Amino acid sequence: MTWTALLKRTLGAGIALVVVLLLVGQLLGQPILLGYVATGSMEPAMDAGDGFVAIPDLADSSVEQGDVVVFEARELHGGGLTTHRVVGETEAGYVTKGDANPFTDQDGGEPHVTDGQIVAKAWRVNGGVVTIPHLGTATMGAQNVAESASGTVASVVGLTATGDSEGLGAVLVAVGVALLGFGTVFERLGPGRRETHRSRSRENVIAFWTALGLVLLVFVTFATAAMVVPSGTAEYELVSTDSPTDDPQVIAPGETTQLTRTVDNAGYLPIVAVHEAESNNVEIEPATQTVGSRSSGETTVSLTAPDETGSYARHVGEYRYLAVLPPAAVVWLHGLHPLAAIAAVNGVVVGLAVAIVLVVFGHGDLRLRSAGDHVPVSTRLERKLREWLRE
Repeated sequence: MTWTALLKRTLGAGIALVVVLLLVGQLLGQPILLGYVATGSMEPAMDAGDGFVAIPDLADSSVEQGDVVVFEARELHGGGLTTHRVVGETEAGYVTKGDANPFTDQDGGEPHVTDGQIVAKAWRVNGGVVTIPHLGTATMGAQNVAESASGTVASVVGLTATGDSEGLGAVLVAVGVALLGFGTVFERLGPGRRETHRSRSRENVIAFWTALGLVLLVFVTFATAAMVVPSGTAEYELVSTDSPTDDPQVIAPGETTQLTRTVDNAGYLPIVAVHEAESNNVEIEPATQTVGSRSSGETTVSLTAPDETGSYARHVGEYRYLAVLPPAAVVWLHGLHPLAAIAAVNGVVVGLAVAIVLVVFGHGDLRLRSAGDHVPVSTRLERKLREWLRE
C-alpha cells in the first residue's frame, strides 16, 4: 500500500469516526468528544452548524461563569440538549444565555440549570471556544439521511419505525453490524484485485496479535457500554407549598420526603451502583450497593423542600461498574474519579479476555481452512467439536 493510499484511508476513517461520534452523541443525549450547535443563538462565538470539542461532565464537572455548557433543557426547544453560556450562578442553579439572545434562558421561562443537567462543556482556549466550522451542518445532513434510511430498513425487516432515539439507535447499530459483517466477508472471500507485486502475507491466516486486538476491542467496547450507557442523572420534581398533598413530592417548606429508587440489572454480571447527590438538600441511603445478575436493588432518596415555596428540580447521579473487582475497591476508585474506576474494570476485562484467547486458541496465528462447499455445515461443526474434545 502506498503512502498516498494510506493517507486517504486514514483521512476517510477519521472523517467517518467524527460523524459517528456526533451521531451517537446526539442519540445518547451525551456528546462524545464532539458536539455542534444547530442554531445561531451562540453567534459570534459559534455560528449555526459549527462543531466544537466537548469535554464530558464525567471528565471535568467544574463549571465557572463564562463556560459554554451543554445541558438538558426542560423548556427550551421543547426540552433536549442546549448549548449556551453560563452568565451567572444563584442558590437555585446556573443562569444561562445564548450570546446572540437579548435575554437569559431563565427570563424566558427555563428553570435555573443545575449540575445534574450539565452533560459536557465546550473546550475553550484563551477564553474562546475552539470550533470546527460546518462540522455540525454535515452531521445534520447525515442524520437526516440516517433517519430516512432507518425507516426504510425498519419496514423491510419488520421493525416498528419510531422517531425516538432508541428506535433509531437500534436500527443504526443493526445496520452497522450487518455492514461490518458483509464487509469482512467480501474482504476475505470476494474477488481480489490483480496485484502488481508479490505479497509475502499468508492467505487465510490471521495474525495472533490482530485476532487478540479484535477480541479486546469487542470486550472493552461492550464492557464500557454496559457501564456508561445505564449511568446518568435522574431528575425529581419537588414542590414546596403551604398546601401539601398526599403526593410525596408535594410537601411543606422545610419538610423532608423519602422516595424509593430502583436499580435494575438486566445483565448476567453483578454491578456496583454508586449514587451521588447532584443538587442541594438531597441524601441517598445506601449510596453504594452491589446488585446481582438479572436482579434489582433499592435505595432511598431523601429530598428536603426549601423554605421558599415553588417548584424545584433535584438531581441524583447514578454510576454503574461491572463487579469484576471487590466492591470496596470499585467505590474507592470511583472516589478518585469515575474514569479511574472504568479504566480499572476494563483492565480486568482485558486480562480475562487475553486469558480466554490463550486458553482457547493458544498464542499462534489462526489459520482459516475452507472445507469446500460440498461438505455440509453439520459435518463441519461435528469435526470441529471432535477437535476440541481431542484437545
